[in-house]
Amino acid sequence: MKVLVVNAGSSSIKYQVVDMTDESVLAVGLVDRVGIPGTTLEHKPVGKDKVLIKKDLPDHTAGMKLVLEVLVNEEYGCIKSMDEIGAVGHRVVHGGEEFAESVVIDDRVKKVIKDCFDIAPLHNPPNLMGIDACEELMPNVNHVAVFDTAFHQSMEASNFLYALPYEVYEKYRVRRYGFHGTSHFYVSHRAAEMMGKPFEECKIITLHLGNGASMAAVKGGKVVDTTMGFTPLEGLVMGTRSGDIDPAIVFFLMEKLGLGTTEANSYFNKKAGMLGLSGVSNDLRDILEAAASGNERAQTALDVYYNRVKGYIGNYMAKLNGCDCLVFTAGVGENAIDIRENICKDLDYLGIKMDVEKNKVRGKEVDVAAADSKVKIFVIPTNEELVIARDTYRLSK
Repeated sequence: MKVLVVNAGSSSIKYQVVDMTDESVLAVGLVDRVGIPGTTLEHKPVGKDKVLIKKDLPDHTAGMKLVLEVLVNEEYGCIKSMDEIGAVGHRVVHGGEEFAESVVIDDRVKKVIKDCFDIAPLHNPPNLMGIDACEELMPNVNHVAVFDTAFHQSMEASNFLYALPYEVYEKYRVRRYGFHGTSHFYVSHRAAEMMGKPFEECKIITLHLGNGASMAAVKGGKVVDTTMGFTPLEGLVMGTRSGDIDPAIVFFLMEKLGLGTTEANSYFNKKAGMLGLSGVSNDLRDILEAAASGNERAQTALDVYYNRVKGYIGNYMAKLNGCDCLVFTAGVGENAIDIRENICKDLDYLGIKMDVEKNKVRGKEVDVAAADSKVKIFVIPTNEELVIARDTYRLSK
């Protein structure tokens, strides 16, 4: 069976075709600026030249129609006909408390996705648009929803509840959900395989470090805790997100800066984090370069970033009562040598010691721990699309 993996954003459609006989990727692509003048489709079939198509597309249905036409194109397609696609897997950011695993999409599933619009306004609406578009064009195959929040649903109330009046949880489901779950799922399972231990016997701390960043503590095959909360704003310092702050700061700055709720939400999500601290960029590569050139604000921003991650490592080692391995993944985690080194520096009391020479690697699956480190330190490139494809295949056989 071949599976089409779809990740629909507000103005984009990412896709991938996976042959499940050997889990090989046949093609990847991106439709950008959907519904905006200047729409492009970039298609990369394996073993063939990249194709760029410029064609304005009014909506996601038109975008998906063009994707399907490209997939079967005689010159640069990757399949002979759409009959080869046995199922479609959809990335959905928020499944609320309803879903702890992937599910075949039906009317009830779509209702839950829609019910989560209030708590995932930037992601769930376009996710649902992508589902509707694919169902319209491909009505005779299974469509599967794979939720970013699902893996974290094993958290217990002691870790997912906020210390707020209980009725806001009962009435509005205000709680910690966590995100990047598909990535944490993939790399934690892969780490167990690399250690040669059953997943259910491992204590793992995963660090998904990109422009958005989160960590998870995994024990007994379940997520014990994760850094992101009701929204992706909580937790680590990120590219443009503040991460953990005193909530009173929100009210204080709304008054001082004259911000409404929409402006305040944008302020803490898009103007804070490493961008706000450094005044240089939201990209850690730029900030590292600036710090190396003597920019004190850039260096301070990096120190704040490292300290926040270190604090959560200690937090999670306490909650797990030890740790078998740390796992670095995502754009920064997989490629930023200096970032990994500085996070692991001076953690030897916790049994974490890095081999600086082994750590000089980017985008490869490797253990960079020192020989006498009690804790493994893995770099594992994430593969969320493969998780989506595997779940879609499992539910569609």
